[in-house]
Amino acid sequence: MLSAAMVQEIITSPQNQFVQEVRALLNQPKARRKLQAFAAEGARVVEDGLRSGARARYVLVRAAHAPRVESALSPRPDNLPILYVEDRLFDSLADTVTSQGVLGVFDLPEWQLPDALNFALILDQLRDPGNLGSILRSAEAAGAQAALLSPGTTDAFAPKVVRAGMGAHFRLPILNLDWELMAVVLTGLNVYHADMDGELSCWEADFRAPCALLIGGEAEGISPAATKLVTRSVRIPMAGGNESLNAAVSAGILLFEALRQRSEGKNL
Repeated sequence: MLSAAMVQEIITSPQNQFVQEVRALLNQPKARRKLQAFAAEGARVVEDGLRSGARARYVLVRAAHAPRVESALSPRPDNLPILYVEDRLFDSLADTVTSQGVLGVFDLPEWQLPDALNFALILDQLRDPGNLGSILRSAEAAGAQAALLSPGTTDAFAPKVVRAGMGAHFRLPILNLDWELMAVVLTGLNVYHADMDGELSCWEADFRAPCALLIGGEAEGISPAATKLVTRSVRIPMAGGNESLNAAVSAGILLFEALRQRSEGKNL
C-alpha cells in the first residue's frame, strides 16, 4: 500500500475541482446527465470498470486505503490520473460507512440495443436503489441482452445502484426509454409481467421464445402504460404464507428460470 509519504501530492481542500465534481456525481442525477459521467465506489466495481474497457476519467484514492485497492487499479491505462485525497475529506465523499478508499469516475456508457433482441428485462417504477442494482446484477448474470428502464424508474447510475450492481453497469446494456419507443423495441417479444396473482405459473411459461420480463415497483406495481404491453402475467409458486416477494428476489427467480429453459442441452 502506498503511504502518504510516497504520494507527491494529497488533495486536502473541499474546493478542489475533482472533489467537487465527484460530490456532484454522487448526489445529483442532473450532474450525471450534464457531465455524461458517473462515480463508482469500491475496489471490485472500479476494477470491473477498468477491466471492461469502459473509459475511466480519473480515480480518487484515500491516502490511507485498503490493500485491495492496489490490485483493483492494476488494469488501469498508463495515462489514467490517480488522485490521492486526505482521509477525512475522502470519507466525506464516500457513500459507504466503511469505505475501501477508492472512487472511479467513468463515462456514462452509450449502449445500443442488440440487432435481434430476444431476451430483455423491463423495469417499471422501481424506486429502491438497492433492489434496482441487485436486479441489474441478476439480469447480467442470467444473460439478459438489455435492461429497459421506464420513465418512472430511479436513476440506474445513482451510487447505491452502481454499488449493488457489482459491475453489471459495465457489461449489461441499460437504456432509459419512453413508452412509445419501448413498444417499438418490444415488437415481436412476449412480455411477461411478474404478478402474485398471475394467470400462469413461471414454471409453465415458455421463456425460450423471444420474450421480456416486466418487473414493477415494490409499492405501486406497474404503470398503466406498462400494462398495455403485457402479453401474459406470471406468478411464482410459494408454499409459505407470504403473499409476495420483493422485486429483486422475484426478478432473480424469473431471470434464472428463463436461463434454465434457454440453456437446456448446453453446458454452462
